[in-house]
Amino acid sequence: MAGRGSMSDTALAAVLEKAFRKGKPAAVALEINSPGGSPVQSSLIGARIRRLSEELNVPVIAFVEDVAASGGYWLAAAADEIYADDSSVLGSIGVISSGFGAHVLLRKQGIERRVHTAGKSKSMLDPFAPEKKEDVARLEGLLADIHENFITHVKNRRGGKLDESQDLFTGEIWLARRAQELGLIDGIAHLKPKMQERFGDKVKFRRYGLRKPLWSRFGASLAQDAIAGLEERAAYARFGL
Repeated sequence: MAGRGSMSDTALAAVLEKAFRKGKPAAVALEINSPGGSPVQSSLIGARIRRLSEELNVPVIAFVEDVAASGGYWLAAAADEIYADDSSVLGSIGVISSGFGAHVLLRKQGIERRVHTAGKSKSMLDPFAPEKKEDVARLEGLLADIHENFITHVKNRRGGKLDESQDLFTGEIWLARRAQELGLIDGIAHLKPKMQERFGDKVKFRRYGLRKPLWSRFGASLAQDAIAGLEERAAYARFGL
């Protein structure tokens, strides 16, 4: 599961269904490499993983590559066990909203912004108008509620493994060793050797993943792919990757 553009429940539904149902697997391993994305999509994907795991009695083991942060960690926490590389970045259990303000630039250019709405909150946080305190307060309330949902998910999934003496929900990130000490992951391990250790040297792997549509592979969406790539690069850059 990598990349903000691919992290949607609709996109991953068929892949997950196949992974859990085809051939009666002994376990499903998730390879996670994501700096985050939509909290709703993370929640939907995580819920689907749990439903399939419990319905079919198939354990789920997550393996983190470069990063499982924010929505990426939400997905990792849907697994029964989480493992990572020594240098993997994990955490960022928080919620962020970012934007820009261009009203000063517009004023300097002599451009007048005209907006008409029905409903006093319809134009909340318009980037072309000065911020309003009531809009910021409303947004902060929404972010706090989403953050609480994230915290509840992590506590429910990691249970007594978490170090309760530490505040793990500030949005901070950690490397894997420290994350293990804090109870956010179960150990340092890579997918193949860990699964061989668990299920024997002759364990067989079936790999499932998303395929780009034919029109995309032939370059029909170069502009969209380029923009998505820049957004993804910026997201990873927040974690020094």
